Amino acid sequence: MRNIYADNSATTAIAPSVLEKMMPYLTEVYGNPSSLYRIGGKAKEAVEKSRANIAKNLGAASPSEIFFTSGGSESDNWALKGVCHALKAKGKKHIITSKFEHHAILHTCAALEKDGFEVTYLDVYENGIVKPEDVENAIREDTAIVSIMYANNEIGTIQPIAEIGTICKKHGVLFHTDAVQAAGYVRINVVEQNIDLLSMTAHKIHGPKGCGLLYVRRGVKIDNLIEGGAQERNRRAGTENVAGIVGLDAALQLSVDTMDERNAKLVKMRDRLIDGLLKIERSRLNGDRVHRLPGNVNMCFEGIEGESLLLKLDLCGISASSGSACTSGSLDPSHVLLAIGLPHEIAHGSMRLSFSDENTEEDIDYILEKVPEIVSYLRAMSPLWEKIKKDEAAQNS
Repeated sequence: MRNIYADNSATTAIAPSVLEKMMPYLTEVYGNPSSLYRIGGKAKEAVEKSRANIAKNLGAASPSEIFFTSGGSESDNWALKGVCHALKAKGKKHIITSKFEHHAILHTCAALEKDGFEVTYLDVYENGIVKPEDVENAIREDTAIVSIMYANNEIGTIQPIAEIGTICKKHGVLFHTDAVQAAGYVRINVVEQNIDLLSMTAHKIHGPKGCGLLYVRRGVKIDNLIEGGAQERNRRAGTENVAGIVGLDAALQLSVDTMDERNAKLVKMRDRLIDGLLKIERSRLNGDRVHRLPGNVNMCFEGIEGESLLLKLDLCGISASSGSACTSGSLDPSHVLLAIGLPHEIAHGSMRLSFSDENTEEDIDYILEKVPEIVSYLRAMSPLWEKIKKDEAAQNS
């Protein structure tokens, strides 16, 4: 049986070159970076070297603007809670975000609403793109922060980040973007794009799980995340994950160095798969066809349940998902698909395939062979599909 991993939006395998660079800091240079002796000093040197290199790859003005965290969800929480609580005394109690953000943003906003903050949730249109003019129209005198994800984690649509950043700068409002899915796949320059805060993580770009970062532009007021030691310039206490930080740096560097060639390969596979799957009756691509991540394909098939489709795919050796890995246990339809206007009965039949450069054209061939077979099999047992066909026949009679 084939074994095709097509859920790289959930997590990726660590690249061998990344693991190789991490290993010395797991086995030899294991000292605490806060220590004064030599082995601790070498660990500290590795952390600061990685910080400087990451800052360069993100276009940051200074390495001191990079703060290491445990991953994207922590960084998202810190960005919103840290800024909002820091600006609360100035009467800034309004947040702007979109309806299809990752739950690390949406649930943080819900928590902040309980603390007295007001949140505007912007509509997202059928193509899965946030309109910059909607952001501008929502800004108020008391707006503390705008948070719009760089690329959606389910449907892969890439947002007009530079335009939104320009609008926020014009109005003197802080702009945060969750770039967990975008980093390593698009060119990011936080200064040129007027990004004040940015979240990312290593394990989406062939780095280790458990290490991420928050970029915070110099001068931005943000409350500390964890009190305790003096790590991360007194803002996030706790002994640094040295090997993880080195791995994050190595993974980002690898992604930046190979981006153009890798993306060209992914776009070719993505587009061929989309064209093939759209030949299935009553199928649809979710999100914009062009402004999307190079390895993302998100489809809906009417008349079936996405969960059944995924289980059948797994039996064929294909690892896929119906949306965010953070909500994979939920039986509710994707909030992202509902946000772009899909009815519940269609949103339930969703499938996300996300690729890395380890996937091949032969993988695409196999998926194009198996998905139509499985959809046909599931529809043959589906009362919903039977009703769809009966209604269709009645309309044509």
